[in-house]
Parts: sequence; C-alpha cells; structure tokens
Amino acid sequence: MSCLITFLEGMITFISPCVLPMIPVYALWFTAGERDGRAGRALVRALGFVLGFTLLFVALGVFAATLGSLFAAHQRAVNLVTGAVVVLFGLHYMGVLRIGALQRTVRPDVRVEAKGFLSCVLLGAVFAAGWSPCTGAFLGSAMMLAASRNGAAQGMLLLLCYSLGLGVPFVLCALLVDRLRGALAVIRRHYAAVNRVCGAFLVLVGVLMMTGLFARLSVLLS
Repeated sequence: MSCLITFLEGMITFISPCVLPMIPVYALWFTAGERDGRAGRALVRALGFVLGFTLLFVALGVFAATLGSLFAAHQRAVNLVTGAVVVLFGLHYMGVLRIGALQRTVRPDVRVEAKGFLSCVLLGAVFAAGWSPCTGAFLGSAMMLAASRNGAAQGMLLLLCYSLGLGVPFVLCALLVDRLRGALAVIRRHYAAVNRVCGAFLVLVGVLMMTGLFARLSVLLS
C-alpha cells in the first residue's frame, strides 16, 4: 500500500503546476530537434534523466528512513508528526494554507542541444535539486512515509516507487509528446480542481498516518 501511495504521489507530481508546463521544454531537450532516430535517442536521454532524479530521491528516502528508525521506540509520536506534516502539505496544495517554501524553484539554465546519456543523468539530478521545493508537497509526503518505516531498505523502496511514478510519464512524453499535447492542455485548464483533489488525497493520507490506520491497512492488505 505504501508503495502504491508513493507511486501515485510521483504521478501527481508530474501533473503539478511546477512540472507539467515545462514538459514540452524537457521533451525538446530529449529529442534535441532531431528527426532521424528520434524515438530511440529520446528514450535513452529520457531514461538518463529519470535515473538522475531517481538517484537523488532514493538517497533522500534512505536518509528519511534512517532518521525515522532512530525514533523507532516512539513510533506513535513519529506517526503523529509525519502525518501532521503530510496534512499541512495537503492543505497547502488545496489552497487553504500558503507555505512559501513550497512555492519556490531553482530552475536550471540549460541550453537546448543534443545530449548524451550521462549529461541527461546530471540534468535529472539538477532537476531534482532545483524543483524539490516546489514539488515538496508530494516528495515530502513520500519522505514522511519513509520516515514512518523502520529501515533504510524500505525508505529506498518507497522513494524508488515515487521516482517511477514521476519517471514513467516523463518517458512517455519524451516519445509521445505530440500526441499528448491535448491531454496536457486539459489538465492545465482544470488546475484548480486538480489541486483540490490532490490536496485532499494528501490530507487523507496524513490523517491515516496520524491515527495509525495507515499501518493497519497496510498490514491487512499485505
């Protein structure tokens, strides 16, 4: 259940106002304006980009889980704190609260040119570092879930699922950006409703974590 939640949070991050408007720009980086062999080269570059932010996010997951394991003897308090943070993230996303730190970005200044696999890995890491504050509601929620688990392996797995949820749409857009323009435009036109639904989703997850029901449901489903 935790893996499914973090995977969904990654997909929601992709359609957030921080990331979605920049998709055509990233798709142009992946294709570099090429026509011959475009799909194959774009796929390699997109996979490198996804690998770059995955490495950084997984490292954050290990850190969060390790920190949480230090307080394993106080699991109820950990659940209350991490759940309350997730609820705040959800209220921010719904527009009920405004958290300034979650509205800032450090956008990398990268020229549009043909790039190899390793340079796209570096670009993915820069993306993760620069956009994390703006996407922090869902990335932070995934880290809070990792912190509420015991062990670095579980934290690594949860943030890997988050990265997959964010990465799969990136790869699809790199290959099918022309065909997906209509769907992306529809999402942009309904950002207010999308944000409220996504924020309510975070609030629900946070409440389940605070009450201990999240862990019980996870055990029941497993």
